[in-house]
Amino acid sequence: MSDFAARVQDTLRPLADARRAKAMAAYMKGKFAFLGIQTPARRQATLPLIRAFTGDPLDAARELWALTEREYQYVAVDLLRRQNKRLAARSLPALETLIQEKSWWDTVDGLAPTIGAIAAREPQLLSRMDALICSPDFWLRRVALLHQLDRKEKTDEARLFEYCRRCANEQEFFIRKAIGWALRQYARTNPAAVRQFLDTNREKLSALSFREAAKHL
Repeated sequence: MSDFAARVQDTLRPLADARRAKAMAAYMKGKFAFLGIQTPARRQATLPLIRAFTGDPLDAARELWALTEREYQYVAVDLLRRQNKRLAARSLPALETLIQEKSWWDTVDGLAPTIGAIAAREPQLLSRMDALICSPDFWLRRVALLHQLDRKEKTDEARLFEYCRRCANEQEFFIRKAIGWALRQYARTNPAAVRQFLDTNREKLSALSFREAAKHL
């Protein structure tokens, strides 16, 4: 184990709270074990380690992903987001692997902005996003839907709307929710375009997607 992963463990273990761990595991439907450390405390404790990090962020993330308690995956997500400028197109396969291991909305949604930042810097990755929206793994499709969340006026509107239309008929809750979230976020920048999209595609979209998208319109 690398020095970074060991130091993360040494930092977080003393903060473990068994009572909170049980509640956090229940909130995640028993899918993962937890130390029982809430997000503000975890980030405060690990930020100095992340700031001082100089190694390979993907190697460190893989090591943290292999640990049992979910907080270690959250530290990996925080590290990758902070180190995203050191990542490139060649990093995408490793990031996709992390998305597909121990998959749930918390880590998937945490990794989506990192992938989005890489895609924004390297336009050749747009073809990969187009492939992900057709992936048999719905978590990868969710990443494709959400990767533009932080783009604001730089959002590729045509691609966003096409992805939403492509997935509109899906029954998967996490896809329906992602469609609504992606549209709602873009509506903060261009409400008229989202309103027109909803009017045009109302019959195609699920009630959940439509409701989430229109929440602030």
